[in-house]
Amino acid sequence: MWPPTILILGCLLSTSQILAFKSNDFKTCAQSGFCRRGRALSARAQAAGSSWKSPYSIDPSSVVLASDHASFTASVKSSIYPTVNFGLDVRLHEDGVVRVRMDEVGGLRKRYDEAASWALVQEPRVNRQIAWTVGKSAVRVVYGEKKNIEVVIEFEPLKVTLFQDGVEQVVLNGRGLLHMEHFRTKEGSQPATITDDDAQTVVQMNPAAWFEGDEQDAWWDETWSTWTDSKPKGPESFSLDITFPNHLHVYGIPQHATNLSLPSTTGPGATYTDPFRLYNSDVFEYLADSPVSLYGSVPLMHAHNTESTVAVFNLVASDTSVDIGRTSTGTETHWISESGIMDLFIIPGPTPADIFARYTRLTGTAPLPPYWGLGYHQCRWNYVNSDDVRSVQDRFDGADIPLDVIWLDIEYSVGHKYFIWDKKNFPDPVGMIKDIEAVERRMVIIVDPHLKRESDYPMYQVASDLGVLVKPKTGSGEYEGWCWPGSSSWIDFFDPKSWDLWISFFKTKSVDGQWAWIDSTENIGIWNDMNEPTVFSGPEISMPRDNVHYGGWEHRDIHNINGMMFTNQTYNALLHRSDPPKRPFVLTRSFYAGSQRFGAMWTGDNLCSWEHMAAGIKMVLSNGLGGIAFGGSDVGGFFGNPDPELLVRWYVVGAFSPLFRAHAHIDSKRREPYLLDEPYKSMIRDTLKLRYAMLPVWYTAFKELSTTGMPIVRPQYVVFPHDPEGFAVDDQFYVGSSGLLIKPITTRGATSTSMYLPDSQIYYNYFTSHAYLTVAKNPRRRTVTVPAELHEIPLLIRGGSIVPTRERPRRSSGLMRKDPFTLRVALDVDGAANGKVYLDEGEGYGHTDGEFVWREFGAETKKGGSSKSKNKELRLWNSNGWKQDGSNDVALYDPSNAFAQTISGVRVERVIILGIGARPAAVHIVGGSPLEWEWEEGSGYGATAEDRAGVLVLMDPAVRIADDWEIVVSF
Repeated sequence: MWPPTILILGCLLSTSQILAFKSNDFKTCAQSGFCRRGRALSARAQAAGSSWKSPYSIDPSSVVLASDHASFTASVKSSIYPTVNFGLDVRLHEDGVVRVRMDEVGGLRKRYDEAASWALVQEPRVNRQIAWTVGKSAVRVVYGEKKNIEVVIEFEPLKVTLFQDGVEQVVLNGRGLLHMEHFRTKEGSQPATITDDDAQTVVQMNPAAWFEGDEQDAWWDETWSTWTDSKPKGPESFSLDITFPNHLHVYGIPQHATNLSLPSTTGPGATYTDPFRLYNSDVFEYLADSPVSLYGSVPLMHAHNTESTVAVFNLVASDTSVDIGRTSTGTETHWISESGIMDLFIIPGPTPADIFARYTRLTGTAPLPPYWGLGYHQCRWNYVNSDDVRSVQDRFDGADIPLDVIWLDIEYSVGHKYFIWDKKNFPDPVGMIKDIEAVERRMVIIVDPHLKRESDYPMYQVASDLGVLVKPKTGSGEYEGWCWPGSSSWIDFFDPKSWDLWISFFKTKSVDGQWAWIDSTENIGIWNDMNEPTVFSGPEISMPRDNVHYGGWEHRDIHNINGMMFTNQTYNALLHRSDPPKRPFVLTRSFYAGSQRFGAMWTGDNLCSWEHMAAGIKMVLSNGLGGIAFGGSDVGGFFGNPDPELLVRWYVVGAFSPLFRAHAHIDSKRREPYLLDEPYKSMIRDTLKLRYAMLPVWYTAFKELSTTGMPIVRPQYVVFPHDPEGFAVDDQFYVGSSGLLIKPITTRGATSTSMYLPDSQIYYNYFTSHAYLTVAKNPRRRTVTVPAELHEIPLLIRGGSIVPTRERPRRSSGLMRKDPFTLRVALDVDGAANGKVYLDEGEGYGHTDGEFVWREFGAETKKGGSSKSKNKELRLWNSNGWKQDGSNDVALYDPSNAFAQTISGVRVERVIILGIGARPAAVHIVGGSPLEWEWEEGSGYGATAEDRAGVLVLMDPAVRIADDWEIVVSF
């Protein structure tokens, strides 16, 4: 029997759910040997003060410049282990990124050095237009268009500094915490014991003691809870301090449920006592405010101030802890990883846009998803049978609520043997799927990485026969753990032999008698869950670290990449499923740097609470900074039963997330929006219709993401990087470059909210045309009060924006392909505006051959007469907006391409111009006839106080979205 349920902050949770997060399921830093050692090193350095000196230095005679002087190598020594050798490799990329690699040379074993081969899209090209210069105490280079960036690598102690305009931006090993634990034998490695009486003597006899400590702390094995982790390679952790001397705000290192501007973990006033952890974990019902590691890990950190943005990308795949401390002017961080080499990328700005562009040149941009992936997704664990699925579709249609995707969780499969349908409940899977597809909808079906260990399960048996399953610590046989099916094994996707095998599993037609998933179609999407990996019987609910993967690497070395490898191959399998290929839709829970190349993610098993709803917004923003921009949180919360107010508010959060999916636990009550009473059902219906109307905005933002790396939902500091008042704002955000500013309501009972407006610009309420104008020079006058009753959404349009929408209600996005457009023109303080829209066919790859439409809209007000305040005319135009920037699709682009021809008849049915202060005299198309229009009196774009803007509505101007045209409004 379930425990009694109680009401907690707007949702019903069982007592077991409230207590579900168990801190003893996951290690703290104090319970992890390598993290303890790293923090102890930091403590010794802090206690020593100015007398502390890093033992690592470069031998000047070992510096070797490449033949073109574009990079160099050097030998690094540690004074505490003079017989141990390290190699340093430093190079400058063509785009200004500095890569610093350090590895043990000639050691007893090899450190894991393959993370780059999975995270990077290619080996970056070295800048051959610069030359490093070698001096007596340092190697340096000056570069950049203005020759204002300098990198200096000092010899003794080893220290790397990036300067911009003479100001320190990033410093490596400035605090002397660099330490690469070298490989050693177990015998003869006992450190000396230090006592107060003989401390100085011991330091002289064994200088390692003052640096590494006076005891072996979990060097060769480590016991935690009921598990013992054998460490046959001994200690191999890697520690590095990275300082941003002039940046007080740092962001990134997702995934954590915390503020966007990362709180401190050390020093006076620290928010947390434990460091931020990067170790992909299935944290059941995670806390809404914590540095605990969650499902994904991206070791990328941005640092920002009013003058510059910089970033560091620490390419390591093992368990990593990051301490953050603040100085009076900047931020100190300490990165401690269990294994791996130093492979660090210093990414200069000076703008956030520069960081996104350079980072995604390293790890890749997200591909354009299928258009239907941007619609509304309905999921729960579980829709119980085919009739249930069809009923959900019918009831959405009956309630006039749009829907694009219905999902199936694990119960569709017999005995949790994925790909194999439970024919009792799903007797005709293909028929069911095609019924959904008949109205331009899709299904997404879950495929988890664990394989039930049964000989009659073909996925397990063929993988076992091929020898591509993860091995236990002995290095032979198959690792056996416990997950949903019971006894399970896991495919080792680091093994190339597994790749073609995984592709074959997704084929919808049998080839040469091979097994094929004939009970599916080419249109289904795939949901990869539990890929951290989750192992119910393993330490920290995951795989033992001493398990063995392809190449002999231990699981500890590759843990954070594991989930990406699974999703990578699923994406690849869907790409090979049809000819011509269709864009895959894959959802993953676990991710790593580069996972953006393979699909969407969600924030995992959240609770139905106001705090979790608010945390989800911050997590989606933070993930976007790490490149993982196609994301969202489960609408309504995975666990519990939200009350109507919470659910209505959460649908707004979902509607303004890149991924819009409602999902619920198997023990939760059904909460599909058609089940709600009025007025809540109509509120959610209106929110969903708003999402569908704005699909052109979202799709255009995805196009920007795929070409520039700029996130889809953008924090305040990204859009206004010179405004310090916005650097910590993480409860409101912008959608792409559309000018739309949204602040979802995340507190119970709200009837209004304060929105922060950073500049002296008009902002218009999207629904009422109410105008707001703040005073940018006065921080106290940069907030405005916006109505936010339960039926109201705090959504503003920034002056100077033109927002394209499609406002014909349809059942799904696929039925909107030929629908007309509405243009909302929000005039800025100068009476101007601009916007854009990107369109293609939405499922295939014709866009890579130039089959798309890219339009830019503009508006300009021209003054006339003796008074400069008197308007003469407003000109509004639509033009070909694709710039010749050298990318492949641009080179092929022809405005009259095949796709453009298919939408040649799609028109603009309405133009809404906000900020018109006077009644027009006439409106006409240049070269055409006068237009019908309506005008509502109000203030113009020169408004100085909150007021309703004047609105001019052009009725069916009979212009085409894909054509050039110009409209003139005369006064």
